[in-house]
Amino acid sequence: MVSVVHSVAAQSDIEHSLLTLCEGLSADESELIRDAEVFARQVYGSHKLGSGEGVWSHALGMALILVGLKLDAASRLAALLFAIPTYDEHGLEHIEKRFGHAAAHLVGGISRLNRLRPITRDSVADAAESPEEMKAQIEVLRKMLLAMVEDIRVVLLRLASRTQTLRYYAASPDDLRAEVARETLEIYSPLANRLGVWELKWELEDLSFRFLHPDTYKKIAKQLDEKRTEREQFITDAIDRLRTELASVGIRDAEVYGRPKHIFSIWNKMRKKGVDFSEVYDVRALRVIVHDVKECYIALGIVHNIWTPISKEFDDYISNPKGNQYRSLHTAVRCPDGRSLEVQIRTWEMHNHAELGVAAHWRYKEGTKKNGEDNYDEKIAWLRQLLTWKDEVADSSDWVAHYKQAALDETIYVMTPQGRVVDLPRGATTVDFAYRVHTDLGHRCRGGKVDGALVPLNTPLETGQRVEIVVAKEGGPSRDWLNPTLGYLITQRARAKVRAWFSNLALEETLSEGRGVVTKELQRLGQGGVNIDDLAVKLGFAKAEDLFIAAGRNELSMRQFQVAVRGSDMPADERGAPEPRRRKAPDADRGILIVGVDKLLTQLARCCKPAPPDEISGFVTRGKGVSIHRVDCSNFANLAALHPERIIETDWGGHPEGAFPVDIVVDAHDRQGLLRDVSDVFTREKLNVIAVNTQSKQDKAHMSFTVEVTNVQQLKRMLVEMHEVEGVVAVRRA
Repeated sequence: MVSVVHSVAAQSDIEHSLLTLCEGLSADESELIRDAEVFARQVYGSHKLGSGEGVWSHALGMALILVGLKLDAASRLAALLFAIPTYDEHGLEHIEKRFGHAAAHLVGGISRLNRLRPITRDSVADAAESPEEMKAQIEVLRKMLLAMVEDIRVVLLRLASRTQTLRYYAASPDDLRAEVARETLEIYSPLANRLGVWELKWELEDLSFRFLHPDTYKKIAKQLDEKRTEREQFITDAIDRLRTELASVGIRDAEVYGRPKHIFSIWNKMRKKGVDFSEVYDVRALRVIVHDVKECYIALGIVHNIWTPISKEFDDYISNPKGNQYRSLHTAVRCPDGRSLEVQIRTWEMHNHAELGVAAHWRYKEGTKKNGEDNYDEKIAWLRQLLTWKDEVADSSDWVAHYKQAALDETIYVMTPQGRVVDLPRGATTVDFAYRVHTDLGHRCRGGKVDGALVPLNTPLETGQRVEIVVAKEGGPSRDWLNPTLGYLITQRARAKVRAWFSNLALEETLSEGRGVVTKELQRLGQGGVNIDDLAVKLGFAKAEDLFIAAGRNELSMRQFQVAVRGSDMPADERGAPEPRRRKAPDADRGILIVGVDKLLTQLARCCKPAPPDEISGFVTRGKGVSIHRVDCSNFANLAALHPERIIETDWGGHPEGAFPVDIVVDAHDRQGLLRDVSDVFTREKLNVIAVNTQSKQDKAHMSFTVEVTNVQQLKRMLVEMHEVEGVVAVRRA
């Protein structure tokens, strides 16, 4: 646990402050600190921050807080010099030349974070008006604060700065402090909590609560009926006594620590549980960490022997873990002075799980859920480990390197023109951004502006950028966006939206084609005035559009159609059933088995061209038997959604024989002789090419082939060989 040097007011003597700032530093580092003090005071002069606090006073307060956090010399220098770029346009260059790259790097990070202040304040203000709507946005902002920095020490500097601001407001009340306090509770104290900087978290919460709810704060403070120092002394005495008792029974290396509960935490528990102050039993709390479960229960017995247990305030989460697998013994006891004390007892394994695993303290306190798309939670655990290691390592160079490695680089955070923060995976483009904001915005996307400058649509975005989408009045996406080699789309969400658009477009084309087929047939029969809706019902369709789609896909039996048009009702056993199967060659059915049905007419779907051993499923058509599709076919997915009752389980029976058409797509860098080399692969594998389509654009070749294969091994060999052809970037089955 870290300890924080409190008020800068107590550091009236500048020399004493300098001695504090140099604690734990080498002679050379101490000299740099003294040099920075002189330099900063000259530049800052009488300048003040927006809060009214003097810039130098704020910088010194930040630096003293960092001493309590045991941060390195570069961090302390950055605190003293944080505002230099504001008053010197070449400030970062001067800092790097005079105080080193590390300090300049941290000051630059602080400057970048400070540019987010208007966004965070606006978001918190909006959250006050519509808390449910803006809750997710605030969570994204917290993550963005972490992701925008390459070095996590910048976040710690920002937390120190906010702590110092609240201390100033405590001494010098201002109308702005309520707004700053609200922002602190929503953004900064959760960050301190997640990073395990408990001392800053407690102070940030207590001061913010004091500014927002002064009457409630004073009431709880009065109910505590003792000073903080007195409560802390009680905890110290309780720890000493419990350690002595544990040692007497052979548990000599137990970790025992605790602290008085801070006022905001007490109020939060009273509010959430709907209880009075007298029913809050963990105002003062101890935690005991031992090696095994047996020692947990021995320690529990000792606690109950020293103090009087409070009935109904014992929870055994070891025998009965919480849903998140949190394990620990919780008990509340009454001390001789009449006040209560909570004691938590756990093993080191349980403790590590609670602090760093799925049951991490901040998760169940804040109510956030794990996102499987990124490793944010794991990164937080890593950062908290690093903070703990800092107390154990004398050489700061090692943990500095670890901090830099712990950057949250899996996710980027960019902003809309309105200041809304959007999270995307690293590598995402302007097109991904457009689809993330709104599907229609993605469809009509024609260009992108990043920080006001036009960029290509496949330009990867970076954290902190402001992105604006240039849209067309109408239109849809480009098929090029689905080409992975062109780099337009990174996210699966955007890809699915584009595929859905083209699928709907194909459906509309099928609908139009089918409508033409039906109209033409009705004219041929001299029945142009027939009611299409009634005709569709006669044929077993729910509506006319289903009839048109079946006709467009060539799934409509013309014989059945003609019978229905001429006014005769179809026999019930014939309606919707396939026509009698015509004799075919012995291998005509490809060895397909229909589960539960024998001797059904089957045909391989032309849209996905299934071949063994593809996972397949059947769709009962009207007039053409069962259409066999690959289960990952988009057309099959649409059919299944419209008519789930017509899906039938199918499988490849025995050893299917014959040739199966398969579509192959090849993407390559265009060159002379490319098509010849690709064709040679088909020749060597003795594959019959029955269809070819090639396109060349901007030195990129896109080639589609339909080949007949006899088995999947033949197909796999061909794909491997195709990858070895010079210039081929990707080859896949369509």
